[in-house]
Amino acid sequence: MAKRVHAAIGDNWISCLVCDGDTFRRREVKLNSTGMELFNLAWANESATGLICWSCGYVHLFTGGALRVYRAR
Repeated sequence: MAKRVHAAIGDNWISCLVCDGDTFRRREVKLNSTGMELFNLAWANESATGLICWSCGYVHLFTGGALRVYRAR
């Protein structure tokens, strides 16, 4: 079962751009490129953190290390 999480960047809490929900499911998402797929090197593509809105399912993508994720109660 997926765990509900809240997320923030610095002092700014993340809310869904579509429904304004504040709980998400987290997963790693590969940012595949056509060139890497063509040469069977998709495993080497960059990854992002995907936050999937618990309410509506919209997927938000974040790269870099600024995103912090906290377990929702």
